[in-house]
Amino acid sequence: MDLLVVGAGEMGRWFARTLDDHLEDRLAVAFTDVDPAVARAAAEAFDSRAVAPDTDESFDLVCVAVPIPATADMIETHAPKARKGICDLAGVMADPVAAMAEHAPDRECVSFHPLFAPANAPGNVPLVADESGPVTDRVRAALSAAGNDLFETTSAEHDAAMETVQARVHAAILAFGLAAEPVPERFQTPISATLFDLLESVTGGEARVYADIQAAFEGADDVAAAAKRLAAADDETFETLYEQATRRSHPDDE
Repeated sequence: MDLLVVGAGEMGRWFARTLDDHLEDRLAVAFTDVDPAVARAAAEAFDSRAVAPDTDESFDLVCVAVPIPATADMIETHAPKARKGICDLAGVMADPVAAMAEHAPDRECVSFHPLFAPANAPGNVPLVADESGPVTDRVRAALSAAGNDLFETTSAEHDAAMETVQARVHAAILAFGLAAEPVPERFQTPISATLFDLLESVTGGEARVYADIQAAFEGADDVAAAAKRLAAADDETFETLYEQATRRSHPDDE
């Protein structure tokens, strides 16, 4: 299989490395990026090659691994280079799936979303298989062989879930970080220590990535509104809100 990775950052490299390690057939990788130096560095790391974004070459599979706001445009630009299949690794699915259906209607089209940073692989990978086939089936097998848990979903179900597990979660943790004051270790509780650990994990990434998530999904306003309700609550209201939160954390008890 010959593969073009559009976007030679960490996620694009993770995808190429995972396929290279776990595909049963030989993999030939080419990288392209808006920054040619990034593409060349990725190619050197894989002993492969870099190609210009406007290359007229074609490949069995094109994988688009760029920031969320650029994904649909890059699918449109690079879909003609895909002989058999195209996929993406964006954190949103509705727009990429629609773009692949429009610009690669006669090819295999799958949207993958690794729910982890490459350094934390393997993990859960939801996917929408708008049009599957032998090439993307081999990709799915390779990702599974690497220890990832792949499961099929819909664009609507995925994007609705991301409003909570990404947009709301990140907003809540970052808001805590902005509100928190430094506290000596001996005063930490198990809960506060966990929150500081989560804050360290979130702020160990790239601000641009988290900004893209907040722009793509609603949810941050809901966190802010909930915090205001808690801050303004009297005892009775607080107990009601606490009970509501308890039911959310134990949905199987209802």
